[in-house]
Amino acid sequence: MPRTVDHEERRSEILEAFVRVATREGLASVSLRAVAIEAGISLRLVQYYFETKAGLMQAGLELLERQSNQRWARRAAELPRPPMARSMLLTLFEEALPTDGASRQFHLLWMSYAILAQTDPGTANHPFIAGPNRIRERIVAILARGRDDGEMRPDLDVEAEATILLGILNGFGTAVLVGQMTADTALSSISYQLERFSPS
Repeated sequence: MPRTVDHEERRSEILEAFVRVATREGLASVSLRAVAIEAGISLRLVQYYFETKAGLMQAGLELLERQSNQRWARRAAELPRPPMARSMLLTLFEEALPTDGASRQFHLLWMSYAILAQTDPGTANHPFIAGPNRIRERIVAILARGRDDGEMRPDLDVEAEATILLGILNGFGTAVLVGQMTADTALSSISYQLERFSPS
């Protein structure tokens, strides 16, 4: 009796193959055929789940974002309960900075996607914009909780500070990736920035 196909498992296998090809050869070199060969399945099957290269790339980035969120959640779960807002933010930044294989892979592909979206009409800007917006919303929520709990200044403008922190995170991520800055320096600088939020 033939095995029932688990469509989510098959999609995940294809997306993992996409990530491996994109990391090894670059996004510009990715094709549905190359991903099919990497996954050990037919081109037609890849086309069944992802009609276009653009759709495959977008789904691949969404997978990387979900995996990054899962890693951050695991880090956050190890914090003393209830976790302090500052600790939650530091774990978020530790995960977002390209400090290990998984986070470097995520950062590299995210940057490559952003560049490709500027020159390839078939590549949508949406995932590159939506992903950082979700991180910003998370930072806003954590800052607001810290302010309301008295851990941070009562006059803290959480919207403005979240925008600044996201800009710092993006810049530091690139600096760490290219070797301009160490991860320790980036994290200590972010920690210094967060100290400004403490009540005087």
